[in-house]
Amino acid sequence: MTSEVIYNGDLRTTCTHLKSGSNFETDAPVDNNGKGERFSPTDLMATSLATCMVTVMGIKARTMNFDLNEVKVEVLKKMAAEPRRVSGIDLKFHIPANLASIDEKTITILKNTGNSCPVAKSLHPDIEVTVDWGAWS
Repeated sequence: MTSEVIYNGDLRTTCTHLKSGSNFETDAPVDNNGKGERFSPTDLMATSLATCMVTVMGIKARTMNFDLNEVKVEVLKKMAAEPRRVSGIDLKFHIPANLASIDEKTITILKNTGNSCPVAKSLHPDIEVTVDWGAWS
């Protein structure tokens, strides 16, 4: 097994990664009867896309003998109703100055790597994903 989720009541869960014991809590969002004091399940879905993209890009960068330290990704999750679902995810990459001037070939490799990460390939095609690559645009 990968993880364990325990419902704690009051629309909250505790999620535990079984191999490491690392854990976090979730909460329902304010617009769906929760307190919005933790990541919601749909927040995690949107955030997973960003973490997956930057992680596989980091792996690729490592094989190319550099790192992506300090790359930041802002995540905006968009919700729709009828049925309630994630309808869009906007990502905005902030590229540190030391990476802003890498060559176009390397940038293309990194973008392609990020865009083909496992989470991106697992999202329903109706979810509109927009990526602003910042200094790499």
